[in-house]
Amino acid sequence: MQRAEIKSLASSPILVASKVFEALSDAETPQGVAAEIEIPSPEARPGDQVFLEGVQDAGNVGAILRTAAAFGVSGVVLDRACADPWSPKVLRAGMGGHFALSIRQVEDLKAEVGRFKGQVACTVARDGAPLKGAKLVRPLGWIFGSEGHGVSEALQELSNVLITIPLAPGTESLNVAAAAAICLYQGAR
Repeated sequence: MQRAEIKSLASSPILVASKVFEALSDAETPQGVAAEIEIPSPEARPGDQVFLEGVQDAGNVGAILRTAAAFGVSGVVLDRACADPWSPKVLRAGMGGHFALSIRQVEDLKAEVGRFKGQVACTVARDGAPLKGAKLVRPLGWIFGSEGHGVSEALQELSNVLITIPLAPGTESLNVAAAAAICLYQGAR
């Protein structure tokens, strides 16, 4: 019989049978370690922010959180149409990035963007300023939109600059997590 370890911060590790562990995990091939965590209360932090509108794929949300943490972003604000940032799949994709960020899921993303004290850059598939030559000023707020629809007109109107990542002819668009990684890298330079 295989055993898996469940780590508890309140006590010593608890070993359970593999079948019990599989029942606790939603992963097809769990790694054998689990932890229960308290979701941190979001705290206002100065610095760069990421705003996500309608990003429904949990893997994309997690990858964006991981990338935002890697490039020193202080917080991520998601609208309610986004995947739950604390769901198991987002946590796995985020690989610990959650704990370097202030993460909030809000009802009114437009109001949150409007309150941001810095330059707001919005990614658009076409007709924006090329990313490489854009004059980016920190603190910087990046808006990334849903995989299918991009960023809404209402949020585009709140932006100081519309940014397009130049792509090879015949390429329609990038995955939102890939676009976010490119933009966050450029913004951190």
